[in-house]
Amino acid sequence: MLRKFISQNTFWCALIILVAFTTSCKKSNNNNPDANIGGESNLLQTPTNDRALLTKDSIFLYAKQTYFWNAGMPNYDTFNPRQYNSNNAIIAALKALPSTGGKDKYSFIDDGTVAGELGGVAGDFGFSVFFASTNDLRIKYVYAGSPAGVQGLKRGYQITKINGSTDINTTDARIDYIVNAIFGTNPTVTMTVLKPDGTSQDVTITKASYNINPILFTKTYTIGVKKVGYIVFNSFTTNSVALLDAAFAQFATDGVNELVVDLRYNGGGSVATSEAFTNLIAPASQNGKVMNTTYWTKTMQDGAATILQNQKFYQTGSDGVKRMFSMFDLDYKPTRAAFNQEVFAKRGSLNGLTRVYFIVTSGTASASELLINNLKPVIDVKLIGKKTYGKPVGFFSIRIDKNDLYIPQFETKNQLDQGGYFDGMAVDKDIFDDVTKDFGDPTEKLLAQALYYSANGSFSSLIKDNTISSTSPLSKTQVGDLSGKLDHEFKGMVETRKLNFK
Repeated sequence: MLRKFISQNTFWCALIILVAFTTSCKKSNNNNPDANIGGESNLLQTPTNDRALLTKDSIFLYAKQTYFWNAGMPNYDTFNPRQYNSNNAIIAALKALPSTGGKDKYSFIDDGTVAGELGGVAGDFGFSVFFASTNDLRIKYVYAGSPAGVQGLKRGYQITKINGSTDINTTDARIDYIVNAIFGTNPTVTMTVLKPDGTSQDVTITKASYNINPILFTKTYTIGVKKVGYIVFNSFTTNSVALLDAAFAQFATDGVNELVVDLRYNGGGSVATSEAFTNLIAPASQNGKVMNTTYWTKTMQDGAATILQNQKFYQTGSDGVKRMFSMFDLDYKPTRAAFNQEVFAKRGSLNGLTRVYFIVTSGTASASELLINNLKPVIDVKLIGKKTYGKPVGFFSIRIDKNDLYIPQFETKNQLDQGGYFDGMAVDKDIFDDVTKDFGDPTEKLLAQALYYSANGSFSSLIKDNTISSTSPLSKTQVGDLSGKLDHEFKGMVETRKLNFK
């Protein structure tokens, strides 16, 4: 349906349409031609020009027709979206509906930030953090070219002071302090970092716009007679396919026959980028065979999601003429003819891979999991780290006034019709993330396990490999709790492929 499509931040036309202006603000009236729009025939709310109320109406009405769990949703009057004090409260109420079975941990509403990041542009400090032990806060990654990258910060550096405070620990109060300093709205942060060589550096970092290069590290290792490629990929941005092509061209030159793909912090992104990545890894023998199938909601498959007529966009046809269409004009059936069944098409010159190791954590989600699931039936796949996040569903953004609504609308399954990993993907080797070592260090615990398996045909069984630190180690419960508080990466599988019409 949506195939290799342009960036979300340029996709939607400039028209800003509040569905509720034409659908949800009419009193019930048998002579009212709009009374049944959105499938809601008994809208009892009074007319209004209040944009906040109209946005609330629109969130519900879009969910009623496009939400992955829309079967069994209450009608408008029963749900009454205007009773909630915020848009986020409505989203929370949708997630709590019995029809979701408690599975929706994905829906959110955004101010356009996600669309920008999906296109490869961010406006933050450019780094993230995690604890190695209860008093040991580390930088877990840095984007090159970001404000933090320009300051020379690296993964594994210990943060000993933040905004003048050396009180760094895992208590709730101090976690709140850290989150506010690094992920909050403040334009600057000052820090002291301790480097692996024992020297300290004082830095002041100011937020700025920068281009995201999601490839944080690449290297080829020689393991006996094998060549093992290693790539750290942090986000499926729409601008990263050319970067992936270049990295895999080098792997081909190096004669790589096994591959380590580090997705430990990758929360997802573009479906099109995930499929391009899949085709860089998959064997050429799979060409033309099914890679995955996209299953949209039944309402959308049946052509009954009429509310999507309000989501307008421009597209240039084969005749060179730009025309306006709507998301209602698209074919959502799970067929190859509708372009909702993707087939393998080998990309690049790296052939003959015998095994792929994926390094994963609870932060590995969505388009990352799609990549793994695509490949499981066609190549030997090993997962190292911690169980993944669990997001087999995806969405496209729905523009409502000045907001982008993201609610799951489809799920994907691989060529064996396997999917549904809402609880996450289990790992073959269970190990905690090791934030004390930089990417590429062969002694870093997760990478070390992949290299060990390549050399020995099995994983190391050392018990100490599943501890974070010998001093004040974090428990499994603490790691899970801290992940929820410190993980601020976007998690999503956004449909970004070019459009196919009914």
